Amino acid sequence: MYYYTRLCKNSFIYLFTVTYKYLNSVNFVVLGDSRIADELGKKGTTTDIAIYDRKTSDYIYTWTLPVTYPDKIQSLLQAVNTAQYAILNVTKLDKYLGEEIIALDYVNFKDGFILHSYDVDESKLKMLIKNTSVSEFKLLDNIDQLKQEISQLRPKYIQGPVMIEIDHAFDVKGVGTVVLGVIKQGTVKVHDQLKIMPIAKDILVKSIQMHDDPVLESKSPARVGLAIKGIYANNINRGDIICPPNTVEASSEKVSVKFKKSAFFKGDISENQTYLISIGLQIKPAKVKPIGGEMHEIISEKPFVFFHRQTCVLLKPDSQGTRIIGKAIIQ
Repeated sequence: MYYYTRLCKNSFIYLFTVTYKYLNSVNFVVLGDSRIADELGKKGTTTDIAIYDRKTSDYIYTWTLPVTYPDKIQSLLQAVNTAQYAILNVTKLDKYLGEEIIALDYVNFKDGFILHSYDVDESKLKMLIKNTSVSEFKLLDNIDQLKQEISQLRPKYIQGPVMIEIDHAFDVKGVGTVVLGVIKQGTVKVHDQLKIMPIAKDILVKSIQMHDDPVLESKSPARVGLAIKGIYANNINRGDIICPPNTVEASSEKVSVKFKKSAFFKGDISENQTYLISIGLQIKPAKVKPIGGEMHEIISEKPFVFFHRQTCVLLKPDSQGTRIIGKAIIQ
């Protein structure tokens, strides 16, 4: 038996008894016309990204939407990096659809579904996704087919040391620091002693919650709420990683990358220009310096977390055309 303090912001704090039952998790990103999410789940945490969820007896489904996109390119990349499955609901063929396809392709997103309205030319849509990872998505006729496909999906568990990518952090009176995020790999347990990177701060997991249910442990790819001890919420940034020591690397200087510019970005790369680098959920201001051939240096203005061979995406938010400049592989 274990007593747990509810981890909901702006809610009453109370204690109740945990009955442990493992819950499976399946996570989606919804792009295009996101109103479809209202028919799939219930709206929950909302900032620049919104989280919808639904629970059955054994499964928790979550759908992440980039609320501030297309105004801000950042939320698109962050939403894409929260999920293992994608839903692309197409109502028009425009440059924003092009950015969404590029974003999915750059992280090699192959598992997903495409719906489109009757006024969208399917042959033109197929041409847009040709030669991208999105071409492997399954085309569906309606939302009923989508719901049927969703019911047949299974979680993608990734083994390894636990790694939790944080997307929200806040303080709850009587509880302390609470973080929300997705377990990218491994299993987290109550009383685990871990680190939060890139600041390398020791933390203790006091309790775990999944969809308002207290649990003693949770494994990837679950979305969890953790009450943690050892750090204040205002010292946590989106994209920070909770993990054991020596799991990921952190840098406040520069890393070498193999960079390839997008064929759709028409500008040139300038060493004096500040861009944004997207690494997982992290969005950091950075400069780019060519060092020979496809090799470049990414010089970040703020510390970031990474691992070797990780894909990152270079952004130029004020570009009049596509705002995705290209992708790079950290060497």
